[in-house]
Amino acid sequence: EAGAFTGELSPVLLADAGASHVILGHSERRGLFGETDEGVNRKVAAAFRAGLVPIVCVGETLAEREAHQAEAVVLRQVDAALSGHEHLEGLVLAYEPVWAIGTGRTATPGDAQAMHAAIRSRVAELRGPSLAQALRILYGGSVKAANAGQLLAEADIDGALVGGASLSAETFAPIVQAAR
Repeated sequence: EAGAFTGELSPVLLADAGASHVILGHSERRGLFGETDEGVNRKVAAAFRAGLVPIVCVGETLAEREAHQAEAVVLRQVDAALSGHEHLEGLVLAYEPVWAIGTGRTATPGDAQAMHAAIRSRVAELRGPSLAQALRILYGGSVKAANAGQLLAEADIDGALVGGASLSAETFAPIVQAAR
């Protein structure tokens, strides 16, 4: 939570700098830096203690999807993120299939909806229907103007976590319009 750790930021520093939200468990952190489910869980607690809203990313690799393990992998990540926390109000989950991030490939709206519904159902099992219904579940993974409207029309997709398309007003503005 504090200290000089080169390349890392403490949640207290983020809050002091004016941040209100923090992305945790992104596939790049998990894949490139070895971040574990347990580490994400600890960061969720630290974010809440610092007054930040955690946006917890969950998602499967292409190999896990092709082995028909996608839902099991994602629900394991959800279980780990929620475990042991008394209060989770405000928590945001973001389903980001790793195989779709930056590849131009996107889950179909139906596939994305199915995973979002499974996530919401798991949260209802673990923490009750009230939290599950209040929970915002975002979709991320090559969201762009051409697919944002269809993705955001799905019942359990509450918004988008936009990556590369947010780097230019020209590509981001149509996504914002689709969200309205």
